Amino acid sequence: MSEPCARDPARAGTLVDHLFRHQYGRMVAGLTRVFGSDYLDLVEDVVQEALLRALRAWPFEGIPREPEAWLVQVARNLALDALRHKKMTERKQAQLDSWADAAGRAHIGEELPAEVADDTLSMMFMCCHPSLAASARVALTLKTLCGFGVDEIARALLAKEATVAQGLTRAKARLQREVVAFSVPPAHELPARLDSVLDVLYLLFNAGYSAAKGENMVREDLVREAMRLVALLLSMPSTAMPKVHALASLLHFQAARLPARIDAVGEPLTLPQQDRARWDRTAIAAGFAHFERSLDGAELTSYHVEAAIASCHAAAPSYADTDWCAILRRFDQLVQIADSPVVRLNRAVAVAKVHGVAPALVELDALDDRLTGYYLLPATRAQLLWASGELPAAAKAFAAALRCACSVPERAFLQRRLLACERGETAPVF
Repeated sequence: MSEPCARDPARAGTLVDHLFRHQYGRMVAGLTRVFGSDYLDLVEDVVQEALLRALRAWPFEGIPREPEAWLVQVARNLALDALRHKKMTERKQAQLDSWADAAGRAHIGEELPAEVADDTLSMMFMCCHPSLAASARVALTLKTLCGFGVDEIARALLAKEATVAQGLTRAKARLQREVVAFSVPPAHELPARLDSVLDVLYLLFNAGYSAAKGENMVREDLVREAMRLVALLLSMPSTAMPKVHALASLLHFQAARLPARIDAVGEPLTLPQQDRARWDRTAIAAGFAHFERSLDGAELTSYHVEAAIASCHAAAPSYADTDWCAILRRFDQLVQIADSPVVRLNRAVAVAKVHGVAPALVELDALDDRLTGYYLLPATRAQLLWASGELPAAAKAFAAALRCACSVPERAFLQRRLLACERGETAPVF
C-alpha cells in the first residue's frame, strides 16, 4: 500500500466522493467476477467498507500517493477475510490477487486495463439479464455499477423509494437463484440485453446533466461516467451498433452545452439565454460524426430521434434561427416510438413555439396526473402563462414548482422568476 501524503481533510472528503463515483462500479464488477452473482450483497459491502475506511482514515492520516491502489488493496484484504469466513480462500485467492493487480493499475482518466474494462461490461450485462423486470434492470445497474442510492434511483425513474428497494431485493434474489453468468452475452442474446444497458447510461447522463437535488445543478462526474461507458460499448465490435452511436451522438450534443448552461454563480441559463460561442464545438462535431454512424442500420430508436432534435439546436446559429417546425416533427415521431410524460412535456414547448401558447397549455393539462411532483411541469406551465400575459396564474404555477423537489440552483432560478412575474415584468423568451 502506498505511503500517505500530507493531511488535507477537505480534499480527502472530496476525493473519496470522486473515487466513489468512478471506482465503486469498477470494484464491484471485478469482485463480482471473483465471487459470482450470488454474493453480490457481500461484494457491495466490501467495496462500501473500503470507501468508508478511506473516508475515516485519509483526513487524519493523509491521502495516499496512489489512492485508487489503496482502495483496491483494502477491498482485497476485506474480501480475503470474507473468503476465510466462507472457507473459500484456496479457490478464490488467485482470482482475487489477479483482480487487485489489474484494478490497482486503473487510474482515473487513463485507459482501463482490458480486464477491468471487460469486468465493467460484463457487470452491465449481468444486471440487464432478460429474466429481470425492465425497471429492475435499470435500478440494479444504477445501484451496483454506478453507486446510486435508492433515493437517487427513485428520482431518476420517477418511482417511489419503497418500490425501488423491493425491486432491487427481488432482482438480486433472482440473479442468485438463476446463477446468471458474469460475461458479455453471445451475439444472439445481445439485442435483448443491450437496450437495458443503453437505458441505464441515458438515465445516468441525465442524472448528471440536471441533478435532482443538491448544491450543483450539473454533476459533471456522472456525465463523464455515462459518456465513458458508452465509449466502452463502442470499443467492442459486438456492441458497437448503430443505436449505440445514436446514444453517443445525443450525449455529445447535450454535453456540448454544458459550458454555457450555468452562470458565474452556478444558476441555470435557459437555452435562449446561453452564449452559443461557449458551446463545445469539438463535442458538437463528435455528435454529428456519431449521428452519421448511427444511420448505418435499419433500426430507428428513440436515441436516433432525440439526437436529431439535439442536432437541430446544435446546427442553429442562434436561438431565433432554431427550426422549431423540424423539432416538432421529430417530437411527433418520438411520441410514436417512445411515448412518455416527459417526452410529451418537452413536445409541448415545441407546440408553443410553432402553434402558440394555448394549444401547448392544453397539452400540459393532460400531464397533471402523470407528472405529479415533477417541478418542470408547473415551471413550464408558469413560463407559458407568463408569456401569454396571465401573470396571477403564472405566479401560482411558479409557486407550485417551488413546492417540488429540485436542486438548489434551480430553486433559486424559480424564485427569481416568480418575483419578476409578481412585479409584472415582461416574460423572458422561452
